[in-house]
Amino acid sequence: MLLFNSTTTTTTVAAFSHLLSLRRSHRRISAMSTAVKFQPHAFAGNPIKSKTPKSTDPISPNSAFLTLKTHLLSNTHDPISSISPNSPNFRVLPFRKGRPLAGSEPDPLKLGPKWHLGWLSLGDCKKLLDGSEVELKDDKLVYLGGKLGFEEGENDEVYWAIDVSEDGKLVEELGKKFLSFVELRTLMARALLEWHGLSHFCGHCGFKTVPMEAGRRVQCSNELCKKRIYPRVDPVVIMLVIDRENDRALLSRQSRFVPRMWSCLAGFIEPGESLEEAVRRETWEETGIEVGEVVYHSSQPWPVGPSSMPCQLMVGFFAFAKSLEINVDKDELEDARWHSREEVKKALSVAEYEKAQKTSATKVDQICKGIKQCQNFSSDYNTESGELAPMFIPGPFAIAHHLISTWVSQGPVSSSENQLKDLSTSLSNL
Repeated sequence: MLLFNSTTTTTTVAAFSHLLSLRRSHRRISAMSTAVKFQPHAFAGNPIKSKTPKSTDPISPNSAFLTLKTHLLSNTHDPISSISPNSPNFRVLPFRKGRPLAGSEPDPLKLGPKWHLGWLSLGDCKKLLDGSEVELKDDKLVYLGGKLGFEEGENDEVYWAIDVSEDGKLVEELGKKFLSFVELRTLMARALLEWHGLSHFCGHCGFKTVPMEAGRRVQCSNELCKKRIYPRVDPVVIMLVIDRENDRALLSRQSRFVPRMWSCLAGFIEPGESLEEAVRRETWEETGIEVGEVVYHSSQPWPVGPSSMPCQLMVGFFAFAKSLEINVDKDELEDARWHSREEVKKALSVAEYEKAQKTSATKVDQICKGIKQCQNFSSDYNTESGELAPMFIPGPFAIAHHLISTWVSQGPVSSSENQLKDLSTSLSNL
């Protein structure tokens, strides 16, 4: 028979409890993490903005801007390298009403046509805009980034965007080359151009602003103000709320959703608020559910919001509910419900996603070829058998899809509350 000193026993049990808690928390976070695909989300992983160049690099904003001005003043369509052999190549992506220039080509795997962005050399851009209503000036071009040429014979490249919305005749001209401005919903370029469109005047004194640093910021022209204004980013929390048993997820519907679509809760962060606080507040305000633990998943730039907020940053979380009774704020949501893991898993397994993606690719191809009348897309939300799926969630382009699919595939994961219950049971059996 073993006898324990009470103080020693208490200390041992406390240490054991702490160790178990740490191990279980580690397993829990690991289970979440192992299911996360460490690949950039749609709109992320921009290859031309991987690193900020040094001011002395030829692809830096200031260096590239000086080269740009020199070439524009030369009044020639020749490549920049013919004027300055060590200069980077300039590539320009025209936009019209927020839509980038794009073209398409057949996909050898027959998964639908493959689209590509319609980058133009600076010389070709000058030819295109000669005689048009769009004047190619240095303050019209917005710097997007650059890439250094590491291979022998490979030139550095600098990428620019330009808004050509002023001249509608360009659409017909580009259509002859099987290029068109399409709603591809990509690129930070759209967000930057729309931000420039909203930043003509200083919000401090009202004077006109002028582009600076190749369009990376604007500055007030008032000598007494000279306020620097940078592109805004609007952070948004998006969360998958999970019940205490980790068997159900809280999904919501908004009135603008297509029929049967359900998604995660989301909301803007308020001034002076942490990300975790925003998750708890938004969940409570929209559904009446109280949230305890909040676990980070991933983030996604979202340059497809309204023009007043051209670049949102979606910050994704798992949130564990402390209550279950739903009280929907009808001003924010149409509905919110708890959905079982099996329900959500079934929604992920239906054939709607692949079908919708193929149809969207076909639509882009038709637009690029100048076909105005496109097919009806309501059938995208039917399964291959013709039966309606009971529910579905956003496609893989959205962070909501990855939050939901991660939860579905990662298997049972206990919340901290359940961990404490398990721990109490283990200790009572000692």
